[in-house]
Amino acid sequence: MMPLDFVPLWTLILGFGVFMYVLMDGFDLGVGILFRRAPSDAARDIMMNSVAPIWDGNETWLVLGGVALLAAFPLAFAIILPALYFPILIMLMALIFRGIAFELRFKASPQSKHRWDAAFHYGSLVATVAQGFVLGAFVQGFRVDGRFFAGGSFDWLTPFSVLTAISLVLGYALLGATWLIMKTEGILQDWARTQARWLMGGLLVCIGVVSLWTPFLEAKIWVRWFSWPNIALLSPVPIVTIWLALWVWRSIDRRAEFLPFLGTLALFTMGYVGLAISLWPNIVPHSVSLWDAAAAPRSQAFLLVGTLFLLPVIVGYTAWSYWVFRGKVRAGADYH
Repeated sequence: MMPLDFVPLWTLILGFGVFMYVLMDGFDLGVGILFRRAPSDAARDIMMNSVAPIWDGNETWLVLGGVALLAAFPLAFAIILPALYFPILIMLMALIFRGIAFELRFKASPQSKHRWDAAFHYGSLVATVAQGFVLGAFVQGFRVDGRFFAGGSFDWLTPFSVLTAISLVLGYALLGATWLIMKTEGILQDWARTQARWLMGGLLVCIGVVSLWTPFLEAKIWVRWFSWPNIALLSPVPIVTIWLALWVWRSIDRRAEFLPFLGTLALFTMGYVGLAISLWPNIVPHSVSLWDAAAAPRSQAFLLVGTLFLLPVIVGYTAWSYWVFRGKVRAGADYH
């Protein structure tokens, strides 16, 4: 009897965890990126209070993604981690520093609060840039010799990864701006609308350049997108992406409050779909497939029992926290 194939299910779990982290932590990192540009200290207090109840829960998805990669695809973990050691280390240090600044800012004196403002901003910015380098290096692929990473410590630092880092900063900042449009009002909301317009324009340029550059990184990606009949079957992806970008832009101009944020989430979703199409079925681009990197079926089955119990719990408390703290955040509200 053939053993059950758990790889598709673990691929969904891993993909879902990474996707939820990008969306959930993306907007609160975006708020941090915009933090020092806020119109006033009172506006910064509101910005921080808008993510205070949920920011640490958002990072649960990062832990889930890392554990799923290690447990279900150990070969991929053993190759990817050495290849991306420095940007991952920088990202984790920035997230820790940002978290400390988040907590201590509420207790700081008025004279020292600006230091924690800077720490929160730069921690968010550095973490996002590091994630952009990770993404760019991942799309480019890694030099692999057998079952080991065969490249250098700085292979992740390339012109393409610099572009993806800039793109991710703009994308997260747009998520943060549209979050503030949805959660605030008055002067801060108007300021967030202005930021969202500029960020949307810059992000569209970066999406266009990255999309045109990616097929030239690997012949398999070019064939995947531009061979017949793939070019016809996959054409809805760029078409829907362009339509969503225009929809977000128009919803910002029409002073909608919820639609810009929802549209930006959908825009990120389409980018994620495009990435999955380009790299499938490899988990280590462009050399190791999901099945080659997978753990033994018995190990996957054992780990699946706990994961399928834990995942609904994470989804449940995440949904509950967002429901409890729904609505506008106003001056004087303190969620700490």
